[in-house]
Amino acid sequence: MKIAISSDHGGNNLRQEIMQLLEELGLSYEDFGPKNDDSVDFPDFAMPVAEGVANGHFDRGILICGTGIGMSIAANKVKGIRCALVHDVFSAKATRNHNDSNIIAMGERVIGAGHAREIVSTWLAQDFEGGRHKRRVEKITEIENA
Repeated sequence: MKIAISSDHGGNNLRQEIMQLLEELGLSYEDFGPKNDDSVDFPDFAMPVAEGVANGHFDRGILICGTGIGMSIAANKVKGIRCALVHDVFSAKATRNHNDSNIIAMGERVIGAGHAREIVSTWLAQDFEGGRHKRRVEKITEIENA
């Protein structure tokens, strides 16, 4: 599994923690920055991850900002992206199982590093269940293609 990860300045510390987790899990990832804590515009850092996942260069993506809200909104503007804002383990599991999410967004100012590690570990370990959920995801794709 190949992961794309990025943040804005408000998620820089948590991004470092999650990259350490990805290394511990032996997963390949590409970091899209930022390189320091200077203020940046989150759409500029969400787009490379969303586009990389949408075009199949990456299997999944992780986005982090202060709340996760801005990153999730920006990522979901890219066709084929199902980015879920996740701040608990149950939602992390459900969004993979039921929604086939391919990106998660989290907020550094909302959750702590330990909880974020548990969320990411859970999300990465889940598969899409298909079945009745497949029909629902297909309806989202139809809306997107309209």
